[in-house]
This record gives sequence, C-alpha cells and structure tokens, in this order.
Amino acid sequence: MKKSIKLTMVMLLAVTLVLSACGKKNETGGNGATSNIKVGMVTDVGGVNDKSFNQSAWEGLQSIKESDGVKVEYLQSTKADDYVTNLNKFVKGGYDLTWGIGMSLEKDIKTVADQNKDAKLAIIDAVVDAPNVKSVTFSENEGSFLVGVVAGLTTKTNKVGFIGGMQLPVIEKFAAGFQAGVKAVNPDAQVMINYTGAFDKPDLGKTQAATYYNDGADILFPAAGATGTGVFNEGIARKKAGADVWVIGVDKDQSLEFGDEITLTSMIKRVDEAVKRVSKQVVDGTFTGGTETLGLKDNGVGIADTSSKNVSAEILAKVEDYKAKIISGEIVVPEAPTK
Repeated sequence: MKKSIKLTMVMLLAVTLVLSACGKKNETGGNGATSNIKVGMVTDVGGVNDKSFNQSAWEGLQSIKESDGVKVEYLQSTKADDYVTNLNKFVKGGYDLTWGIGMSLEKDIKTVADQNKDAKLAIIDAVVDAPNVKSVTFSENEGSFLVGVVAGLTTKTNKVGFIGGMQLPVIEKFAAGFQAGVKAVNPDAQVMINYTGAFDKPDLGKTQAATYYNDGADILFPAAGATGTGVFNEGIARKKAGADVWVIGVDKDQSLEFGDEITLTSMIKRVDEAVKRVSKQVVDGTFTGGTETLGLKDNGVGIADTSSKNVSAEILAKVEDYKAKIISGEIVVPEAPTK
C-alpha cells in the first residue's frame, strides 16, 4: 500500500512539472515558442520612442520576441559617449546579437566588434567592415522619390520643403530622392532643403517648419528622427488654424501617430523587417557578416498603404508607374541633392 501511495505521488509530481513547464513556455512567445537567444538593441540619441527610426527597429525586435520567444532588450543612448558603454553591456552580457541603430554608431560598432571577435553585431544605415557585423542599408532615395512625386502633384503653392537631421550621406539620400521625385512631375516647383543638425530636438524641427510654411511651402518632408515630431506639431497647429498644409511621414506610417488630417503620405523604410530578418538568422544559425541593401525591388522602402486616404487614385497610379521604372532601372535615382 505504501509503495502504491509513493508511486502515485511520483506520478503527480511528474505531471505537475510537465504542466509547469508548459505554462512557462507560453509566457515567452505569443505562439508558445521559447528560445535561449538574447538580442540587444542600442538606440542613437533619438531614443526608442522617436516615433520613427528607433521605434521601428524596436517593433521589429518585439515581433521576433512574439514569434520565436527571443529575449529582447534595449538601451537608450542620451549622448554619443553612451554608445560603446551600451554596446559592451550587451556583448559582455553574453547576448547573441547586439544591434546599433543608426549611422551615428558606425565607429563604435567597429570598435566593439574588433575587440570582441566572437560576438555578433549588426547595424542599420552604415557599413562596418568586420566579419562579425551585418550591415543593413536602404535605398532611401528610391522611396523618397515616390513621396516626391506625391508632393509635386499635390502642392498648390509650388513650394515644398525637406527638413533633415544631421547632414549625413544617408539623410542626403532622402533629400535627393524627394527633390528628384518632385522635379520629375513638376519641374516648376521649388524644393527647399535644410538640415537642423540634430535628431533629438523637436523644437528645432518646429522652428524650421514654421520658417518654411511662412515662406509659402505647403508640404514638408522631415527625415530627422525625433526632431521631425516638431515638424508635425507645427503642421497640426497650422492645420487647426485653417491653413492648407501637409507633412509627409518617414520611416514608418506616421499617420498612425499624428493622424490623417496632417499626414499626406509616409515614406516607409522597413527597419522593423530588416531587424527582424537579421535577428531571425541568429535564431536559425544562419547569421553571417556582410552588407545588405534593401530598395524598392526588395520591398525595403515604399509608401504607406494608408496613402489613399489623402492621395488621389490618379496620383497613386503615377507613383506606381515611377516605381516600376525605378525597379527596372529605367530611372536611376540620385543619392545627393542638386543645388
């Protein structure tokens, strides 16, 4: 009898452990997946809630957490001096992949990669020559050309403006594509270009937007991280006051954040998908260093699906025509704006 009781207790304990393990499994990934993989992400100074670039990257990591049960974490950089410190926290902490989000981290990713040759790192918007680093860049000029077409065919004042953050090659690609797209469909339009010098200063974006609106621009396209929030804020205020003005979103569908009333369209840059794809390679054991560039043909850039809310079917048809010509190579979009 005692043997029977002991056997029953052992069986109950085994069932309890199995059920406990199953419960723990479901806590990790939304579909019940678990993984021992850890992925860390270091933002640039724009911060994880910049409603643009860093936020999109973090959403990509959240997605792979949901699908594969990967542990994900971010560290927010408030100044450039934070980059190496934050990167090393993940690398020294045994994370399987460490992301640096933005061109500003290029030098520091290289430094950390060279000092930790067994670590895997990845970066968005810069090319780091190291065998343990995956570099992902985008053809921002191609996507920006398409929103330039929209702006050129929509403007009523024949004045539009581009507001960049720091004047870096990647930001100049946004400006170049936008300028070329506007001019392709409206050669008489004036495209004003300015760089605020920062990605984390909404007040600078608001001030520059006010200047351009006062100069007669009715459509503005910021590529400036959190600084671009100020552009939207100025546009919203003017719209509420009765002005017929628009802002074009960048990196993600910013109508979801700022509303359809002010967002004419958005130039989508699939940072989230790039981060998810490379992180998935670590999960699958297929990660390699090297460079990958995503353009229109890769669905790495494009315009928001919600564009039809404010852009006519006729204009969107024109956008599709130009998209096909860029993919075929009939149109080669410049990477630097003309004077």
